[in-house]
Amino acid sequence: MMSLTTFLALLTFSFVSSITPGPNNIMLFASGVNFGLRRTVPHMFGIAFGFGLLLAAVGLGLGALLEAFPAILIALKICGGAYMLYLAWKIANSGPVEVGESGARPMRFLEAALFQWVNPKAWVMAVVAMATYTSEGTYWVNVAIVVFAFCLVNFPSVSVWAGFGTVLRNFLQDPVKLKFFNICMALALVASLWPMLAA
Repeated sequence: MMSLTTFLALLTFSFVSSITPGPNNIMLFASGVNFGLRRTVPHMFGIAFGFGLLLAAVGLGLGALLEAFPAILIALKICGGAYMLYLAWKIANSGPVEVGESGARPMRFLEAALFQWVNPKAWVMAVVAMATYTSEGTYWVNVAIVVFAFCLVNFPSVSVWAGFGTVLRNFLQDPVKLKFFNICMALALVASLWPMLAA
């Protein structure tokens, strides 16, 4: 069984890895600015749900499968990188959202959940968490504890980024400022690919 000290270390790792900049948080920040907090909530829940499933899958053996067949991981990286470039392009080209505008919308719950499976940071977090905080003797219990710890910490952590975006929303009402912000967020999303490419 996991000790209290180890569990507290796991909570710290969960918090730090969930709240630091990465593709999810950059997109939530941009969504908070462009659509507001209420319309971004399904995106936040999608991240928490999708990452919880990914974490459980890695704990249940997907991580070992990826180690045995590295080509699968390479394919995931390529698909994930391509999708992130597409999302960056969409963010950079988004403009002010007018009332009744049908074309622009925040990411939906299912889209955000599925994005975790091509998100390089999510994969790194999941593999590191399972490798570090599980042990052979009580492996399945530890897998459940790791998933629980991330579920406890992930949603509040990612919510901070959407909240920051919402706070800046009034400041960025000027279309020129909003365009500059969206381009910066798109570039930050592209830059977040670097750890994946460098690995």
